[in-house]
Amino acid sequence: MAIRAVLFDMDGTLLDTAPDFIAICQSMLADRGLAPIPDKHIRDEISGGAKAMVAVTFSMDPESPGFEALRLEFLERYLKGCAVHSKLFDGMAELLADIERSNLIWGVVTNKPLRFAELIMQQLGLAERSALLICPDHVTNSKPHPEPLILACKMLDLDPASVLFVGDDLRDIESGRDAGTRTAAVTFGYIHPDDNPRNWGADVVVDHPSELRKVLDSALCSC
Repeated sequence: MAIRAVLFDMDGTLLDTAPDFIAICQSMLADRGLAPIPDKHIRDEISGGAKAMVAVTFSMDPESPGFEALRLEFLERYLKGCAVHSKLFDGMAELLADIERSNLIWGVVTNKPLRFAELIMQQLGLAERSALLICPDHVTNSKPHPEPLILACKMLDLDPASVLFVGDDLRDIESGRDAGTRTAAVTFGYIHPDDNPRNWGADVVVDHPSELRKVLDSALCSC
């Protein structure tokens, strides 16, 4: 079956949002008179969300007193600065243009809360181009549960087998696979050092968005 739509995870797949996360963590340290930590330490924990980033930034256990206040401060700062430095990954703008020229549909399925994801999409001029944006606010179960992808396919009125879901985390691949979509794992995202995308069971693994263009070309030619 030919691919008719491409759905992307947001952080670490469609967008490089790490610079904003890093800036906020480092500013929280600076405001407390604490020394910065290597940016890579923060980047390596992005897939774990705010809790993981705050934990590594302050070398603090999430159960420690004061941790929850730091996490809430992080989220408050992120709401005000979530689209300052974030941008499409290199090669992604060309990929989206190719998708649109091929009359394919593209959208975003993310575990990022709607209040952040919607603002970022708007600020980067992607909201009006994306066919849909599915966030945890829209479902009962987030990825790795298949519900977000099932909802996306239903909203697009497409057979899941005609949809390619692209992500940088095992949760993405599990969600897509269980929903019946085809899956692509990217290695340029926020992969934890102990993880390996080639072990996730994705239909294809790519190192750059340009490789996804080749995957789509092959799928379109095989229809």
